[in-house]
Amino acid sequence: MRHTEFWARMDDALGPTYSRSWAASVVIRELGGRTVSEALDAGVPPKEIWAAVWRALELPANKK
Repeated sequence: MRHTEFWARMDDALGPTYSRSWAASVVIRELGGRTVSEALDAGVPPKEIWAAVWRALELPANKK
């Protein structure tokens, strides 16, 4: 998964404005206690981050 696809999914799930704010402020334990932004900056693959976001937001299976 490329970063562009990751952000498209985030925008779809949370809206284009809120997704960036959420990514910078919500800590996800599954990402080592980091925010999405921190995990991306640390080089965690976007696919792995999306899986953690999907679970954290309890999104429907069709969003996986």
